[in-house]
Amino acid sequence: MPRTRSKIPSCTDPLGETLHLLRLTGTLYCRSELTAPWGVDLPPFDGCMMFHIVTAGRCWLEVKGDEPRLLQQGSLALVPHGNGHRIRSSPTAEAVPLFDIPVEQVSDRYEIMRYGGAGDLTHLTCGVVRFDHVAAQQLIALLPKVLQIDTWDDDEGSWLQSTLRFISREAKELRPGGETVITHLADILIIQAIRSWIDSAREADRGWLAALRDDQVGRAIAAIHREPEKDWTVALLAKAVGMSRSGFSARFTKLVGESAMRYLTQWRMQLARTQLQETSDPLSVLADRLGYQSEAAFSRAFKRVFGVSPGSVRHAATAPLWDIAN
Repeated sequence: MPRTRSKIPSCTDPLGETLHLLRLTGTLYCRSELTAPWGVDLPPFDGCMMFHIVTAGRCWLEVKGDEPRLLQQGSLALVPHGNGHRIRSSPTAEAVPLFDIPVEQVSDRYEIMRYGGAGDLTHLTCGVVRFDHVAAQQLIALLPKVLQIDTWDDDEGSWLQSTLRFISREAKELRPGGETVITHLADILIIQAIRSWIDSAREADRGWLAALRDDQVGRAIAAIHREPEKDWTVALLAKAVGMSRSGFSARFTKLVGESAMRYLTQWRMQLARTQLQETSDPLSVLADRLGYQSEAAFSRAFKRVFGVSPGSVRHAATAPLWDIAN
């Protein structure tokens, strides 16, 4: 029988709660010291986000299907969908494949690249990251091919420039623990860039992000995120947010693009896939944790969503990020 639950408070911040779930994993960073003329041709990295922070000098970013972009000191550019692209000192500079350029390996997560001619110097902090949580996958799908931030409002600009200067200093001196400081600060910059886009982009006013901002639907989504194991039904979600069943069902589907029950299943299965890869918990434990009464029901739902059994992704080896493109 469905369990009774109290009405979801209207004061919750569903979008804020969702952003809190963003978690970077499998991160690899590279400090680049590049002297003109230079060019780097980066291959696609499936399922990853790439970024470039210009801490000194300037360069051009070229992603297929998008106009070349000039990045100057203080620019932050994200390539959210892992598309192959080029960065170079000028639009005519030759671009050499990434893996043909030698690097100095500082740690498993951090390396240094020194490359180019004898001209003007550009310093970049670049990286490849994954957002493994289902919330991140939903969000990244909405982002443009390139997310570039050159100007920030006064408050953001102050801390951004301070952070960039700090990254630049750490990268130059590379004191003990420097790579850890750089990677953590870059993580923060990426999250802040996404937040800035959400605040200003027209695309953020529709679809899943708009649904999170909606008073009733947003609270229902937040409830699913917080308690995926609950025996939610359309009627219970509707009651929890103070709507009729039919009105809630229609509004949820209109804003999110899929039904509430399908969204619940997708959310559960994305969480399941992450837990299968990161834990050794038995399938019966995962099934119970995600609201399924039996291991068989859980396995059937998993296979419907992903086309494979849960056991086939158990302990799937995670290759180093630079190896994904090979």
